[in-house]
Amino acid sequence: MFALLMLALGVYAVIGVFSIHIPVGVQVGPTVFPIFVAVILLASAIAVLIGVLRGQRAEVEEGEDIDPNARTDWLTLAKIVGGLIAHLLLIDIIGWAPAAALLFGIVVWALGAARWWLGFVVGLVIGIIVQIVFGELLGLSLPLGPALGWLGGII
Repeated sequence: MFALLMLALGVYAVIGVFSIHIPVGVQVGPTVFPIFVAVILLASAIAVLIGVLRGQRAEVEEGEDIDPNARTDWLTLAKIVGGLIAHLLLIDIIGWAPAAALLFGIVVWALGAARWWLGFVVGLVIGIIVQIVFGELLGLSLPLGPALGWLGGII
């Protein structure tokens, strides 16, 4: 199942590469990295699929902290998925860095950290650093949002 999912994701990535606009006269365009990722996805999916078809199966890890009978914590998973959906919906509304801080904090809280509030603070600091490096210095389109709009004039 995993190999088929990765194969489908690789095909989707290859198809998506053809929809990227390439500026005229650019030697290394914006499709280089997506093509690289698509090729890695397809190659690894094919390798895993061939291994599965040959009967290779992963062995259960014998680590002392592994409980093969442990049940899935669906509530924690739902919290994390909800945080990811909130992040995706809020990027354009509140900006990338605050949305990233919210996602980081929700994941820290969902995983049961004792000082869960610190996850929001660390997420905001990391979000602002990523915003500055990737959004401003490298020119990627990461929206600042209303809370951090003032950074646009500084950077």
